[in-house]
Amino acid sequence: QVQLVESGGGLVQAGGSLRLSCAASGRTSSTYAMGWFRQAPGKEREFVASINWSGGTTVHADSVKGRFTISRDDAKKSVYLEMNSLKPEDTAVYYCAADRHSYAPAGVRAVQYEYWGQGTQVTVSS
Repeated sequence: QVQLVESGGGLVQAGGSLRLSCAASGRTSSTYAMGWFRQAPGKEREFVASINWSGGTTVHADSVKGRFTISRDDAKKSVYLEMNSLKPEDTAVYYCAADRHSYAPAGVRAVQYEYWGQGTQVTVSS
Protein backbone atom coordinates (compact mmCIF):
# COMPACT_ATOMS: atom_id res chain seq x y z
CA GLN A 1 0.00 0.00 0.00
CA VAL A 2 0.99 3.59 -0.59
CA GLN A 3 -0.07 6.45 1.64
CA LEU A 4 -0.24 9.98 0.26
CA VAL A 5 -0.53 13.12 2.37
CA GLU A 6 -1.09 16.53 0.82
CA SER A 7 -0.19 19.83 2.43
CA GLY A 8 0.23 23.47 1.51
CA GLY A 9 -3.36 24.44 0.83
CA GLY A 10 -4.94 27.55 2.27
CA LEU A 11 -6.65 30.85 1.58
CA VAL A 12 -5.03 33.21 -0.91
CA GLN A 13 -6.09 36.28 -2.85
CA ALA A 14 -6.56 36.18 -6.59
CA GLY A 15 -3.21 36.58 -8.31
CA GLY A 16 -1.37 34.94 -5.45
CA SER A 17 0.62 31.73 -5.27
CA LEU A 18 0.66 28.48 -3.34
CA ARG A 19 2.83 25.40 -3.41
CA LEU A 20 1.18 22.08 -2.71
CA SER A 21 3.21 19.11 -1.53
CA CYS A 22 2.38 15.42 -1.56
CA ALA A 23 4.43 13.13 0.65
CA ALA A 24 4.37 9.41 -0.11
CA SER A 25 5.04 6.58 2.31
CA GLY A 26 4.63 2.84 2.41
CA ARG A 27 5.41 0.76 -0.67
CA THR A 28 6.34 3.73 -2.80
CA SER A 29 8.34 3.53 -5.96
CA SER A 30 10.17 6.04 -8.07
CA THR A 31 8.67 4.24 -11.09
CA TYR A 32 5.14 5.46 -10.34
CA ALA A 33 3.45 8.18 -12.35
CA MET A 34 1.89 10.85 -10.13
CA GLY A 35 -0.98 13.22 -10.63
CA TRP A 36 -2.90 16.12 -9.14
CA PHE A 37 -6.67 16.38 -9.41
CA ARG A 38 -9.16 18.81 -7.91
CA GLN A 39 -12.81 18.88 -7.02
CA ALA A 40 -14.88 21.98 -6.49
CA PRO A 41 -18.23 21.91 -4.62
CA GLY A 42 -20.96 20.45 -6.79
CA LYS A 43 -18.53 19.49 -9.54
CA GLU A 44 -16.81 16.31 -10.62
CA ARG A 45 -13.18 15.64 -9.90
CA GLU A 46 -11.02 17.02 -12.69
CA PHE A 47 -7.46 16.51 -13.86
CA VAL A 48 -4.93 19.22 -13.07
CA ALA A 49 -1.45 17.88 -13.84
CA SER A 50 0.57 14.67 -14.00
CA ILE A 51 4.19 13.60 -14.22
CA ASN A 52 5.73 10.35 -15.39
CA TRP A 53 8.16 8.24 -13.40
CA SER A 54 11.30 10.01 -14.58
CA GLY A 55 9.91 13.51 -14.45
CA GLY A 56 10.73 13.87 -18.11
CA THR A 57 7.11 14.12 -19.17
CA THR A 58 4.52 16.39 -17.62
CA VAL A 59 0.96 17.12 -18.63
CA HIS A 60 -1.08 20.11 -17.49
CA ALA A 61 -4.76 20.80 -18.01
CA ASP A 62 -5.45 23.67 -20.38
CA SER A 63 -7.11 25.61 -17.56
CA VAL A 64 -3.86 25.72 -15.58
CA LYS A 65 -1.24 25.65 -18.31
CA GLY A 66 1.29 28.41 -17.88
CA ARG A 67 0.22 29.01 -14.28
CA PHE A 68 0.74 25.65 -12.53
CA THR A 69 3.80 23.39 -12.61
CA ILE A 70 4.08 19.81 -11.39
CA SER A 71 7.41 18.40 -10.25
CA ARG A 72 8.75 15.49 -8.24
CA ASP A 73 11.65 14.75 -5.92
CA ASP A 74 12.04 11.00 -5.55
CA ALA A 75 14.76 11.35 -2.91
CA LYS A 76 12.12 13.02 -0.74
CA LYS A 77 9.31 10.79 -2.03
CA SER A 78 7.36 13.91 -2.83
CA VAL A 79 5.43 15.54 -5.62
CA TYR A 80 4.73 19.24 -5.83
CA LEU A 81 2.28 21.56 -7.53
CA GLU A 82 3.46 25.13 -7.87
CA MET A 83 0.42 27.35 -8.43
CA ASN A 84 0.82 30.94 -9.59
CA SER A 85 -1.62 33.61 -10.77
CA LEU A 86 -4.40 31.89 -8.87
CA LYS A 87 -7.99 32.61 -9.83
CA PRO A 88 -11.22 32.19 -7.84
CA GLU A 89 -12.16 29.33 -10.17
CA ASP A 90 -9.12 27.41 -8.89
CA THR A 91 -10.91 27.03 -5.55
CA ALA A 92 -11.25 23.31 -4.84
CA VAL A 93 -9.97 20.41 -2.81
CA TYR A 94 -6.74 19.26 -4.42
CA TYR A 95 -5.84 15.57 -4.41
CA CYS A 96 -2.56 13.82 -5.05
CA ALA A 97 -2.67 10.43 -6.76
CA ALA A 98 -0.25 7.64 -7.64
CA ASP A 99 -0.34 5.03 -10.40
CA ARG A 100 1.15 1.78 -9.08
CA HIS A 101 1.96 0.46 -12.55
CA SER A 102 5.66 0.92 -13.04
CA TYR A 103 6.71 3.20 -15.88
CA ALA A 104 3.15 4.18 -16.70
CA PRO A 105 2.75 7.42 -18.68
CA ALA A 106 1.63 10.67 -17.11
CA GLY A 107 -2.10 9.98 -17.35
CA VAL A 108 -5.00 12.40 -17.26
CA ARG A 109 -7.76 10.00 -16.24
CA ALA A 110 -8.56 9.47 -12.56
CA VAL A 111 -9.22 5.75 -13.12
CA GLN A 112 -5.54 5.28 -13.90
CA TYR A 113 -4.55 6.09 -10.33
CA GLU A 114 -4.93 3.56 -7.53
CA TYR A 115 -3.74 5.56 -4.56
CA TRP A 116 -5.18 8.87 -3.38
CA GLY A 117 -4.51 11.34 -0.62
CA GLN A 118 -7.17 12.90 1.59
CA GLY A 119 -6.95 16.24 -0.17
CA THR A 120 -6.03 19.79 0.79
CA GLN A 121 -8.35 22.79 0.46
CA VAL A 122 -7.35 25.70 -1.75
CA THR A 123 -9.52 28.79 -1.58
CA VAL A 124 -8.88 31.79 -3.81
CA SER A 125 -10.70 34.98 -2.91
CA SER A 126 -11.54 37.66 -5.46
